[in-house]
Amino acid sequence: MPPNLATEIAALSRLRVSELRAKFASVFGEPTPSHNKVWLIKRLAWRLQALAEGGLSERARRRAVELVQEADLRLSAPPDGPAPSDSPALVRWPVDARLPRPGTILTRRYKGRTLTVEVLEHGFGYDGQVYRSLSAVAKAVTGSHCSGRFFFGLTTKGQDQ
Repeated sequence: MPPNLATEIAALSRLRVSELRAKFASVFGEPTPSHNKVWLIKRLAWRLQALAEGGLSERARRRAVELVQEADLRLSAPPDGPAPSDSPALVRWPVDARLPRPGTILTRRYKGRTLTVEVLEHGFGYDGQVYRSLSAVAKAVTGSHCSGRFFFGLTTKGQDQ
């Protein structure tokens, strides 16, 4: 890598995001929607090196074309399977084997009161509301994010989650 190219790439980290976006537009010839500084630096560094040193070899370009032609690409998502035509489609939530079965009542003492949470088919019932996850219940109780499984004693600290 030429020394002036190395200096130019090193200087990218000292630029503000707005300056990196302007440099991106000048180097690539089009604006970028990204505001991610790390991504902009990586893309600019790659492009500056490719412009200075020639980019991919002709052999690498041919191999890339071969790989694309051999790939089994889908143009649309696979169907979910046949749905009964006389009933509405059901939304299936993934079952987490680490959680208790629906109908289970979880209790925990917290700041002088007993919390009671019912495990539902699709969520968790607490204080007259249904929450999507145990972590959402724990956040409603404590006011900050924490692991719901840990908060309600379903796992211990350091255990594989």
